[in-house]
Amino acid sequence: MTAQDRICIGAIQGAFGVKGEVRIKSFCADPAAIGDYGLLTNEDATMSFDLRIVGPIKNGFSARIKGVQYKDQADALNGTTLWIARDALPNLPDDEYYHSDLIGLDVFDTGGEKIGRVISVHDHGAGDILEISTPKTKSNVALLPFTKAAVPTIDLATKRIIADPPEGVF
Repeated sequence: MTAQDRICIGAIQGAFGVKGEVRIKSFCADPAAIGDYGLLTNEDATMSFDLRIVGPIKNGFSARIKGVQYKDQADALNGTTLWIARDALPNLPDDEYYHSDLIGLDVFDTGGEKIGRVISVHDHGAGDILEISTPKTKSNVALLPFTKAAVPTIDLATKRIIADPPEGVF
């Protein structure tokens, strides 16, 4: 299974208590759904995690991982990202995308000129923002609101985004 066949759905943020529970940050649209996908792996798929959500805590969930019984074992997993096979995730409607689908897409303006490439997708609560690597700004990075007005076309087959950015973005 290649990295493109998998999606990061969360991260372990260290121990929660002294009996082996871990703190989990979920990247799922429904944060509690991270416990519904069965066996998860780390980024390079060398470790697997049988995760059971115990309950909500500030900024995430407490969880048990099969085989993790002590605080030091839980602490050793701090920073580990949690991945799932892409085909285990639900299909999305036509106008919704997994963030991993957008990263790496070339961005063109409505006139067909390439303006950059998506390097990250951020969600700060008020809506997603595309971080675009571009030579058109002093910092070589631009932040584009991920709205229908600013991003009218996404073509995953050709790996292109057509953008109509607000004034001053590029």
